[in-house]
Amino acid sequence: MRMIKPLGQLYEELRRLPGVGSKTALRLAYHIIDLPEAEVKALAQALLQAKTGIKICQRCFNLSDGDLCEICRDKQRDQSLICVVEDPQDVIAMERSHGYKGVYHVLHGVLSPLDGVGPDKLKIRELLLRLQQEEVKEIIIATNSDVEGEATASYLASLLKPLGLTVSRIAHGLPVGSDLEYADEVTLSKALENRRSM
Repeated sequence: MRMIKPLGQLYEELRRLPGVGSKTALRLAYHIIDLPEAEVKALAQALLQAKTGIKICQRCFNLSDGDLCEICRDKQRDQSLICVVEDPQDVIAMERSHGYKGVYHVLHGVLSPLDGVGPDKLKIRELLLRLQQEEVKEIIIATNSDVEGEATASYLASLLKPLGLTVSRIAHGLPVGSDLEYADEVTLSKALENRRSM
């Protein structure tokens, strides 16, 4: 059965979203159609406001509603400590830990030669310029532990260590409360690499 044109267009747009498959897109499309018109307008308005109102922080390249993000504006944060992350979503994840009190630098991706992503496509040059302008003591590299994340971390470390900064990498390994029998080989390997004395 063919869909009527407006439903088909909505379905196709929803299906283009990451993590949304055909069934979910269809379910969402029907849900949106069933909503009261005022709620659909509010959803559309929120989408437009997010797209037009969100900027990129001029200092750390996190998402912001102004020239500087909330974290960069916060004078209580340790400005000499920079955590380098892949994407703005990683800033949110780090903030959820409530254990980090420094600032961030968002690369907007990772090195991936197969996908044509080299150092020039990331915010690496901007990080190096920032280090010339600010007094920074330590860089924490918090990229993912996949192949691209590890390659990016190694590349950054090779650039940053000659500058005389402390360069560290977040530990990877077993999550708290997990059982060894359910951990994969890479996770166990990282847990052993990042062990500490007691």
